[in-house]
Amino acid sequence: MLTNDNINQLIGIKESYQASDKLMALLFDRGRREALFRRFLALEKDVSYDWFHEYFQDEHADRKVHKQDFTPKSIADVLIKAIGNTGVTLDIAAGTGGMTIRKWWNDCLKESPFSYLPANYIYQCEELSDRALPFLLFNLLIRGMNATVVHGDVLSRKIKQIYFIQNEKNNHLGFSSLNMLPHNKTVCREFDVHAWLEPELNYIESVEFPKHLRLGGVER
Repeated sequence: MLTNDNINQLIGIKESYQASDKLMALLFDRGRREALFRRFLALEKDVSYDWFHEYFQDEHADRKVHKQDFTPKSIADVLIKAIGNTGVTLDIAAGTGGMTIRKWWNDCLKESPFSYLPANYIYQCEELSDRALPFLLFNLLIRGMNATVVHGDVLSRKIKQIYFIQNEKNNHLGFSSLNMLPHNKTVCREFDVHAWLEPELNYIESVEFPKHLRLGGVER
């Protein structure tokens, strides 16, 4: 079971206010990031819930200005049952990813470990908070999801960056790669971007087209 002290120690900080910046820096170093994932998994192997839910609300949530009160797991489960089976999931105001994680876990449980393939599912998240974003990315990457993360205002469509999380090997036991989408016309059209608030970041980990997509479909 992860505690606030465990999380601070794993990230390598003394005070919780340092967590977002330190974690974001770690995420852009694949070797250090995946070593960090393994250290987390050594302490907590249950990936069915958001490990940072209480940590973020206790230490980082801006309840007064941004109304950051995250959805309890029980309510998330009710909503997921109401949604039903979907290959594409959109989570607006995703926070640290609690609802997306519960949907992903529900998708995993629908199949056996021998039939479940990450490529059959895509999770689309949108989040405004700079503080929540690193935890959201961490949660998607460590669970091997395929996802897009829009960092910006969902109403004005003024966007800082868009992240593409990819399980390159289509391996449900593997971690995902981290990629930045370019600030070009195609991306603007697909994600309805009205303005970019930050310069484009050129960062790509997925340098090869995945084998299961080259073959023209999902491998079974």
